[in-house]
Amino acid sequence: MTSTISINDKQRLQLTPLEIPNRLLLGPGPSNAHPDVLQAMNRLPVGHLDPTFLTLMDEIQSLLRYVWQTENSMTIAVSGTGTAAMEATIANSVEPGDVVLVGVSGYFGNRLVDMAGRYGAEVRTITKPWGQVFSLEELQIALETHRPAILALVHAETSTGARQPLEEVGELCREFDCLLLVDTVTSLGGVPIFLDAWGVDLAYSCSQKGLGCPPGASPFTMSARAMEKLQQRQSKVANWYLDMTLLGKYWGQERVYHHTAPINLYYALREALRLVAEEGLANCWQRHQKNVEYLWEGLEDLGLKLHVEREFRLPTLTTVCIPEGVDGKAVARQLLNDYNIEIGGGLGELAGKVWRVGLMGFNSRKESVDPLLSALRQVLPN
Repeated sequence: MTSTISINDKQRLQLTPLEIPNRLLLGPGPSNAHPDVLQAMNRLPVGHLDPTFLTLMDEIQSLLRYVWQTENSMTIAVSGTGTAAMEATIANSVEPGDVVLVGVSGYFGNRLVDMAGRYGAEVRTITKPWGQVFSLEELQIALETHRPAILALVHAETSTGARQPLEEVGELCREFDCLLLVDTVTSLGGVPIFLDAWGVDLAYSCSQKGLGCPPGASPFTMSARAMEKLQQRQSKVANWYLDMTLLGKYWGQERVYHHTAPINLYYALREALRLVAEEGLANCWQRHQKNVEYLWEGLEDLGLKLHVEREFRLPTLTTVCIPEGVDGKAVARQLLNDYNIEIGGGLGELAGKVWRVGLMGFNSRKESVDPLLSALRQVLPN
């Protein structure tokens, strides 16, 4: 019988071909991708089990180990944004009833608290004012008090622009027989990281910040200690899509189908990592530091104050205090509308108090800083 239901054209749009404004992305992410990365992403897709693609996956794994300075066997790119890699870390390491101690000094520490609780953890927290960091002594006291299975810290707090020192924290965690879990979303590729030397057991990041790649293919790694905890679980990982016992069979020697990977995003990530390796990791870190110091000097010359103490500022993201009487949202809106420059506003406790200026990956160049400083001179009241 032929259907007599008529087609509803209410949502049928008649559109012109896609056009996107050319923005300078100086917010907390994403950053502008390198032209070579965009070109790589536009190559023809192959199958997700094609031998060429499997070789590319191996290259991604090796290069991720390089930028993280680790030899972890379980090092992959999660098919999803940095938040997916964040949840993967929690999902695979946390079992119901585990005591998880989270250092909260910003928005993303709170997100770790929320995620760990959803996976049945007994969550404990230590807190600092947003923009400050934890001392080794404070962490030692907290570990003695709470005796957690996992200590979770944000290395680069995207909401505040503060860098949490990690030297010797891994040693403390081994002393108290707990795993060290670290958020490196805004540090990977732009801030010195030595996962193995620092004793980090679990880490995650994203592709669209320091690596200068579009979002959607997110770095994830587990140490042998973390893998042992995963293999000894009493219950299955509660998130099927992010279960590393399954994903490991796709990324490992078995090559068992798990999901259809975002082929072209992995092309982009491979190329972004290749560019970091070509530049050299030490040179990449030095470039980020040099350019952010140029930014800081320019902002201070404009009479602007920076939120975080210099010692703990990130070279990838700077929080700028909004001057008294200035409408921060209006300034950001004018920068976007009149100058095609994006900067971010504050989150949580810093909402309305700071702008967040990112200088990450391909954007970490003097040629990115100068247009922003010039525009701010025009926009800010004298």
